[in-house]
Parts: sequence; C-alpha cells; structure tokens
Amino acid sequence: MNDLVASVRATGAIGVVGVFVPEDPKAPGELAKQGKLPFDMGLFFQKGLRMGTGQANVKAYNRQLRDLIAAGKAQPSFVVSHELPLERAPEAYERFDRREDGWTKVVLKPAA
Repeated sequence: MNDLVASVRATGAIGVVGVFVPEDPKAPGELAKQGKLPFDMGLFFQKGLRMGTGQANVKAYNRQLRDLIAAGKAQPSFVVSHELPLERAPEAYERFDRREDGWTKVVLKPAA
C-alpha cells in the first residue's frame, strides 16, 4: 500500500480490489496476522489522495462474463494453475493455503 501511495501522482486515486482476509495467522509479521498493515497516512494526506476499496459485485456481471466465455470472447483460463479431480480438493486447498509457488487458481473436476 505504501508503494502505491508513493507512486500515485498528487490528487490521484488508489483502487484496492480483490479478496481481503481480515486476519491470517500464517502471514508474516504481527500486523499482517491481524489483517492490518503499517500505512503512511502522512504522505497519503500530503498528496491529497483518494482510495476506494471493495469486492466486485459478482451478481451484476457473472451472466455477461459467462456469455463472453462461452462465445470465446473472454479467456480467463490463463489464471488457472491446476486442473484436478475433485478428490484432490483437500490437497489443493492445503497447497493454496500454504501459498506454495505456482498454486494460483485450481479448477476441480468432479468427474475427472
């Protein structure tokens, strides 16, 4: 976050999107374990920045995105790191939870 504050022009804006985990006992550092981070409020205020946060409104876009994928106009599969049979779900969750390199998004296939 501090790198973003440093790199955004004065009076600019920062958008923080994605999934936020309020606490993560496995994160490095005591603040991160509590879902907190050190933040340079002084520079943020001095530069007159704005910040917006939140998760995507999935229900507003999921049907449209599904149709784009079905029509071959959108190909989100580049984020998929593994395709596994459903019975390997516990392993996949463990590896993702440990933040092992190369485990980004996993597609589980019930009939695989």
